[in-house]
Amino acid sequence: MNKRVLILHGLGGSDFPHWQAQLASDLIKENYIVSFPAFPSRENPNLQEWKDFLKKELEHFKPDMVVCHSLANILWFHTCDELDIKLDKLMLVAPVRNAVLEDAKTFFPYPIAKDLKANEIIMAASTNDPYMSIEEAIELQSKLNNGMKIMENAVVITFKISNFSKNISNNVVLTFQIRCSSNIYSTIHTNLLLC
Repeated sequence: MNKRVLILHGLGGSDFPHWQAQLASDLIKENYIVSFPAFPSRENPNLQEWKDFLKKELEHFKPDMVVCHSLANILWFHTCDELDIKLDKLMLVAPVRNAVLEDAKTFFPYPIAKDLKANEIIMAASTNDPYMSIEEAIELQSKLNNGMKIMENAVVITFKISNFSKNISNNVVLTFQIRCSSNIYSTIHTNLLLC
């Protein structure tokens, strides 16, 4: 049976060439079933509107795995206690600190969920993320009690892929020429394939 992956973008969306758009495309090529919806009011989101949208998408799509990026992590924290779901895997990519973002005021403050509704949880953080320091990420990871991948200078918020090439052997070998010194895409992609 093909795994179903739901990819949730953060503030402003994640249109191509963002790593999430590339991930969605590549997972489809590898026979995953992928949903990569656009939330309403991407530039000025409202928590309740996004929660309602997420619940409908979860009910309709029934994912095995969810990849949250940036503000979508906060959305998941607000919503997961209301869900009757158990994912195989949840990936929390570049969550933001628990301080109000002007464009997303209704999301803050956010709760620290006790049950993130997944069998496996991986958080990915960068050492140079302007929205959450590595110390803040470690503190959040400790509170959530989940695994974490720390990437050096990945600048995950503004990550772009250029000149993508891929070779498949065993599970996957990815080669990139990228604009930043670290590679969040391969971390996320590889962790999804290991499910």
